[in-house]
Amino acid sequence: MDFGLVLQTDPPASKVVDLMRRAEHNGFTYGWTFDSAVLWQEPFVIYSQILASTTSLTVGPMVTNPGTRTWEVTASTFATLNDMFGNRTVCGIGRGDSAMRVAGRTPNTLARISGAMKVIRALGRGEEADLGGTVIKFPWVRPGAELPVWMAAYGPKALKMTGEEADGFILQLADLYLTEYMVKAVKDAAVAAGRDPADVKICVAAPAYVTADDSPEALAHARDQCRWFGGMVGNHVADLVSKYGEHSAQVPEELTDYIKAREGYDYAHHGRSGNPDTQFVPDEIVDRFCLIGPVEKHIEKLEALRALGVDQFALYDMHDAQEAVVDAYGTQVIPVLNG
Repeated sequence: MDFGLVLQTDPPASKVVDLMRRAEHNGFTYGWTFDSAVLWQEPFVIYSQILASTTSLTVGPMVTNPGTRTWEVTASTFATLNDMFGNRTVCGIGRGDSAMRVAGRTPNTLARISGAMKVIRALGRGEEADLGGTVIKFPWVRPGAELPVWMAAYGPKALKMTGEEADGFILQLADLYLTEYMVKAVKDAAVAAGRDPADVKICVAAPAYVTADDSPEALAHARDQCRWFGGMVGNHVADLVSKYGEHSAQVPEELTDYIKAREGYDYAHHGRSGNPDTQFVPDEIVDRFCLIGPVEKHIEKLEALRALGVDQFALYDMHDAQEAVVDAYGTQVIPVLNG
């Protein structure tokens, strides 16, 4: 199983680079960041520093979107990084929840994501792409260039499109039931489209917080540090409920039930521990969606996720124990999973 580290690009950027270097030293093979131009610093600038400071780490956004930048600019940025450092980038893409809404726009449609994935992937590989009637190609991309495009999804149409078109699936929660449900939907869609389902990489992304023991006090602190994640996921869930209804057969209630007490969301606290808009998230959801507790609990859940077909666990590291969790995974978790 691959392991990734997910960070926000808060200043100073040097700390982001240092944490990514620390992650590689501890056996992580992917480095991901949020991509929301108003809320955080520009990730692609920071990727160049991460790539220069590491030897093999693959970097990319979790996730970018097809509305913030024009598609050829996104592709050119990835292709330039790959030309400088080897094929060490991955394009995670989605609707653009925070990036679009904070800028006063609505998240992108699936049709727009589909078009962007095709163009960005082709241009990043040095192939031709049609920009709505104008066919272009980067003349400077060298043979052998690659740019995998992984799609973040929750809803039935997005899961289907992921299986049909994406190189990887990003699932931003670690609930075992929902992982099994959604991975099956993606793989089934891949098969129906005539693809080898093994060609679609599966990445589960969620916060992880390692405690010294499983005492009530330790677990309560860990839950409070990770509760923000249920609120972040809740934004996407609220969109699904708005589209499909509260009790739709197309969306499992195991995903939607918990947001009934949700009142609103201020993106000023997006992705941060202590987010005041996430108090509605119950402990049960934190336990289901995240990995918390002593090391053995993390290993147990990761083994279960791997059995469900998960190729990578990407660890959201937004809490008060960033270095400690990276080190714990490097010394006590990754060697067990991959030993």
